[in-house]
Amino acid sequence: MKTIGLIGGMSWESSAEYYRLLNELVRERLGGLHSARVVLYSLDFAEIERLQVAGEWERAGEVLAVAGKGVEAAGADLVLICTNTMHKVADQVRDALSVPLLHLGDATAAAVLRAGVRRVGLLGTAFTMEQDFYRERLAGHGLDVVVPDEAGRALVHRVIYEELCLGVVREASRAAYQEVIADLVERQGAEGVILGCTEIELLIGAEDSPVPVFPTTRLHAEAAVEAALAEEV
Repeated sequence: MKTIGLIGGMSWESSAEYYRLLNELVRERLGGLHSARVVLYSLDFAEIERLQVAGEWERAGEVLAVAGKGVEAAGADLVLICTNTMHKVADQVRDALSVPLLHLGDATAAAVLRAGVRRVGLLGTAFTMEQDFYRERLAGHGLDVVVPDEAGRALVHRVIYEELCLGVVREASRAAYQEVIADLVERQGAEGVILGCTEIELLIGAEDSPVPVFPTTRLHAEAAVEAALAEEV
């Protein structure tokens, strides 16, 4: 079994989900007392969030690259960035490594295509929804990506940073997200919805959407386990 390196802490709430999912998935595959081989470098999200807001993405990339080299030095055979937004600096991190970086956008796009979906809604932070780095990665796989209107984007972003990253899950916010999803489906023709922020899975599940949802944390974890066990089963 290969060792999976995690660059996490952004937020730790979603990194905890990564850790849980990786271990559960390995146990499902191998049975018994098996668990995942994992190395975690957990960053201080307050530092990263300040760099995001300031637009200091190169500096943020340097911080994540150091973390990536740290998990590689600790024995990681492949590396995951445990956040959608910080895939903005994925190339910078990848270039600092000599082991593979498993890109979350690629794992997500593969799952969307397997489901036969081409026009897909994207929920995430404002950075993920409004900037090109993530949407273009998905589009490169042949997906047609749509995002909420300005008010919807603001609501989705606020709930992520003011609630979900702090472990707060509110029914009112779930209802608000359901309205945003309904609008993506009814007004923009989305055939599925990508939960493109790792924390959103704390709030939204398949039962909250009239179309299939694609939970990026789980999909990333599944792809990592597949790679880690490629020679095992």
